[in-house]
Amino acid sequence: MTFDSIIKNVEIFDGQGNEPYTADLAIKGDRIAKIGQIEAADSTVYIDGSGLSLAPGFIDVHTHDDTNVIRQPECLPKISQGVTTVIVGNCGISASPTRLAGDPPDPMNLLGKREDFKYATFAEYAQAVGAARPAVNVAALVGHTTLRNQVMDDLHRTANEQEINEMQQALSRAMQQGALGLSSGLAYASAKQATANEVMQLAKVLSEYGGIYTTHMRTEFEEILTAMEEAFETGQYAKVPVVISHLKCAGAGNWGRSVEILDLMDKTAQHQDVSCDCYPYSASSSTLDLNQVTDEIDIFITWSESHPEHAGKMLNQIAKEMGVPLIDAAKAMKPAGAVYHCMDEGDVERVLKYKLTMVGSDGLPNDPHPHPRLWGTFPKVLGHYCRERELFSMAEAIYKMTGLSAQRYNLNQRGIIEEGAFADIVLFDKNKIKDTATFEKPISVAKGINTVFVNGNISYSNEVVATHRSGVFIKRNKPE
Repeated sequence: MTFDSIIKNVEIFDGQGNEPYTADLAIKGDRIAKIGQIEAADSTVYIDGSGLSLAPGFIDVHTHDDTNVIRQPECLPKISQGVTTVIVGNCGISASPTRLAGDPPDPMNLLGKREDFKYATFAEYAQAVGAARPAVNVAALVGHTTLRNQVMDDLHRTANEQEINEMQQALSRAMQQGALGLSSGLAYASAKQATANEVMQLAKVLSEYGGIYTTHMRTEFEEILTAMEEAFETGQYAKVPVVISHLKCAGAGNWGRSVEILDLMDKTAQHQDVSCDCYPYSASSSTLDLNQVTDEIDIFITWSESHPEHAGKMLNQIAKEMGVPLIDAAKAMKPAGAVYHCMDEGDVERVLKYKLTMVGSDGLPNDPHPHPRLWGTFPKVLGHYCRERELFSMAEAIYKMTGLSAQRYNLNQRGIIEEGAFADIVLFDKNKIKDTATFEKPISVAKGINTVFVNGNISYSNEVVATHRSGVFIKRNKPE
């Protein structure tokens, strides 16, 4: 039998957490055709994998790449990390189903400008992704805030019964068209007035489709346990799995509480399907939120529409230059973006190591000075936390970024290395893999990524994205 590609003598991590083994791997079409001993002459592409490791392509479960996979389909920030699949539509904001009458409200403005929200149905969005043929695969959630924006004249109030019914119908249509599930961003002003009942009524739509509910909770600060309980109650009522987005202990007063937070996860997981994702950094990033402005932490302003000359400075520095209190400086900057150095490293490590935690970058690709997580998340897990900090084995780290994620989101035949699975593959040097993106210089490709295959085709090699892109739109699979 002839193959399209053969990788010889490579260390294989299967994406299931098992110990690695050395073998050859052959690709035919978009699938892994054979693993074992394979004659090198039987293929058009031959790679000597000696000294390298092979894993399933990394799955970024928490992204805001919704419009970027269409506008910038080379997806360099992701594929350069070894990411082969992104899940978009997180934190309650998605590119569809919506068309905007005006400027996108905060935080939908993180995804792009008014003209970028042009997909009235989920099917139209999926079609646009397919036509753009991005370098990575794309699967999508539907955002609660996006649904609210479609049916409500004012986002700063609770939805009425008719509006909830309209949102349910829109969500049901999106699920029929292949959406993974529903996401919420209840910490943001545009969704904060939504009651638990409003979200529950939407979440119950998911159960008949085998969907999932993910949430940027009402708070990650002092009342975090109450917020987690609300999320779990929503999942229990709707009979759907729950993913807590970017689980963290935010704010100096919250540092060290990861022990009790993970204890609640453990207790809930005994009788309910729950999990979480996190990014490997002790700083968060979003739009500038006045409720998070404090002199207890450093706040870096990444962009400002009203005062663009102050972008790239610390908020306390801006306040001094303006001669005003910190909160007044923040008000003057809005609308703006910010990086909040709000977490304790010990909490980050504890959450990252937790058995139910997946890895997601939460990167903001439209930010002119993005958080380094956009370019560095996955290599940082493998290089810093695995190789240097020895937080977990390489096999476990890869499982958190591949098999666990694929299983969680029902991405069938992805996130694993086995015969018949999709050939989404990353070839890397485990001794050299390293993130190079920093807070000062965040736009920087990782080291140690050798070659990335997407659906059987070489899509990234020698720090260059292939001209022929091979990503596809992945519609929801029913749970197996």
